[in-house]
Amino acid sequence: MKFGKRLKQQMQETLPDWRDKFLSYKELKKLVRLLSSTPLSSIRSIECGKAEAEFVYLLNNEIDKFNSFFIEQEEDFIIRHKELKQRIQIVIDSWGPNGSQPSEAEYKKEMGKIRKDIVNFHGEMVLLENYSNINYTGLGKILKKYDKRTGALLRLPFIQKVLQQPFFTTDLISKLVKECENTIDAVFPVEEEERKREGREAITIEGEGIFRNTVAALLTMQEIRRGSSTHSHFSLPPLNLSDSDLIRSLQLSSPIPIL
Repeated sequence: MKFGKRLKQQMQETLPDWRDKFLSYKELKKLVRLLSSTPLSSIRSIECGKAEAEFVYLLNNEIDKFNSFFIEQEEDFIIRHKELKQRIQIVIDSWGPNGSQPSEAEYKKEMGKIRKDIVNFHGEMVLLENYSNINYTGLGKILKKYDKRTGALLRLPFIQKVLQQPFFTTDLISKLVKECENTIDAVFPVEEEERKREGREAITIEGEGIFRNTVAALLTMQEIRRGSSTHSHFSLPPLNLSDSDLIRSLQLSSPIPIL
């Protein structure tokens, strides 16, 4: 699948409020085509410089857009993660076996609500990781087109700059994703056979909302980051998800509470 179609598909499969935060790939592609309609070698150097400056200015605007959105989401995730941990503790202290008002029915009801919120939260963070991956990939592809069509050498220095940007640094989000998975294992244990069964079902279910979107994001990340003969220092490292890990991630993204 061509990148433009993949990006459009991802924009359609993400959260509605996120759709205008992705790379303006189509517009940038049109600009590259326009700039390359006349070979730069036949244009005066001052005009070449202006054309490249305009292109870089637009790319920097895109990066500012990515960073602003990513940082906002990251800060929101940190707050929500703390709130979820507090909610779990409140339920345990209130209705757990050693709580102030032990009640198995209330405990299960409230924990069911929290688990659904946790798996949806997990799904949103996976979507943000995918947001980072696909926008980085799009920048690399548009820069490659620009260098190829104009004969410039802009891609390497610009990508080196991108690697230092907040939107590219997903270590904190990855940590929160892992903590969510650990919380589900610790607080909402599931028998192994039940986990495998739900994992198999998750692959075939065309769910709605976060579940469906997270499945699409995980598969896209795996495809984008898969090693290939065209892998280079511009490429993201392979995701290296084994089948069982992928199934596990799909299962964790299920909106169906498991009590």
